[in-house]
Amino acid sequence: MTLIEEFKQVLATADLLHSEATVEAAIDRMAERINVELADLNPLVLCVMNGGVVISGKLLTRLTIPLNIDAINASRYNNSTSGTQIQWIQKPRASLKNRTVLIVDDILDAGITLKAIYDYCVEEGASSVYTAVLLEKTLEHPKPIAADFVGLTVENRYLFGYGMDYKGYGRNAAGIFACQGL
Repeated sequence: MTLIEEFKQVLATADLLHSEATVEAAIDRMAERINVELADLNPLVLCVMNGGVVISGKLLTRLTIPLNIDAINASRYNNSTSGTQIQWIQKPRASLKNRTVLIVDDILDAGITLKAIYDYCVEEGASSVYTAVLLEKTLEHPKPIAADFVGLTVENRYLFGYGMDYKGYGRNAAGIFACQGL
């Protein structure tokens, strides 16, 4: 079975946890809070690639505050379904020194990658660092970081859609889906 065939099978049996309408309403609520809390801070928004590209794009069109945009890419999954060591693929081009940084990512799962990106921003001299995630996964153990802005909470299942992927596929799915048996 090819990877595309495997993904088609996963998609056909996946559970829809959150519809497109529910996700869009959550993004609206996140944007409202960010617009208030970061109104006068001139944030540098860091999109965490590749998972954060969908939520970043959708969130940015709802933010009415002055801001700059850049990207960062640190990955533990590399088109797999389990995490390994963090690999730094891309660091921001903009200086973080004395900037308010808003990190935007798809999901706060175990929190290892988000915490590493947060620490990187602090080490680079950011004056303050905020985190926004579309989803926060409910786990039975503590995480090394808490997100400042969370769209939705989800159960501990393997998810795809709205930026999250199954082995590189499904990031463009319009909804939050959970894989069967993973």
